[in-house]
Amino acid sequence: MTIGEHLRELGGLPAFDFPGAKDTRALPEAGSVAWRISADVYDAEEEWPEVFARFADSVDTRAVRALIVGGWSEAYDTSNETLIEALAEAAGRFPALRALFIGDVTFEECEISWLQQSDVGPLLRAYPDLEEFGVRGGDGLLFPPVRHEALRVLRIETGGLPREAVRGVAGSELPALTELDLWLGTPEYGGDAEITDLEPFLTGRQLPALRRLALRNSEIQNEIARALATAPVVERLEVLDLSMGVLDDEGVEALLAGGPLTHLTRLDLHHHYISEPLRERICAALAPHGVEVDLGDHQVADENDVDEDGTGYRYIAVAE
Repeated sequence: MTIGEHLRELGGLPAFDFPGAKDTRALPEAGSVAWRISADVYDAEEEWPEVFARFADSVDTRAVRALIVGGWSEAYDTSNETLIEALAEAAGRFPALRALFIGDVTFEECEISWLQQSDVGPLLRAYPDLEEFGVRGGDGLLFPPVRHEALRVLRIETGGLPREAVRGVAGSELPALTELDLWLGTPEYGGDAEITDLEPFLTGRQLPALRRLALRNSEIQNEIARALATAPVVERLEVLDLSMGVLDDEGVEALLAGGPLTHLTRLDLHHHYISEPLRERICAALAPHGVEVDLGDHQVADENDVDEDGTGYRYIAVAE
């Protein structure tokens, strides 16, 4: 699996690409769309800060509710620190901004593992009313612990999420957060978090409003499943997402032996290595209670690529 499409919406608004300098078409109302602001990754004629400045002079920024940062020049080799500074400095011009996503880039523009991120903390500090924040790409990503009263949705998509960034999220105080979505990735691309780093999410003490927890796209999905089997946070979740990783029978056995999951509305396990008997068991245990169980995208280990213990290699959904 690769990321082949840009975001279609953000903050409940349809995405709209802010046009190039020579495009004279009429623009939609400022608050009616999620504005995607991009510069070409290769051979850009206009750098991202210049596109952003032109955007800020073209629309009523006071009414803008959602912003999507697309590509920037040489995103595979140049961090987005400059554009984050530009966004943070412009915060006073965007009083209505409630949703922000950084790095809406497809694999054709730049592979997710190549995207050069930076410290996103200044954005959360600059926009205290932000309700939804997302970022794509883990290389160079910093997420220092923050306290944010309004944030409801936090999504970090990576092929490898650095441990320090995980710890930064875990150490943050986010009392309004209802959805947390972390793509942990693989060590090959910087995803070096361990199960102990996830402990604050499992207790949920600093996330009192959490209702959807996604810890996915990792090589430690079985360990995560075992930890969640007895985790206090599960009792108040509506959606539990362990998808996109290498979850197999071991992880499902742990979930079945753990605390009740019948209160969930959805259990997402898609992209998995679970055998048919265990797929049938988890469905039989939860479906009668109205739990939607997503077991799509069943994977088979690659017998041509054998790992250290002699078994076929298993791939997460999004790595490079």
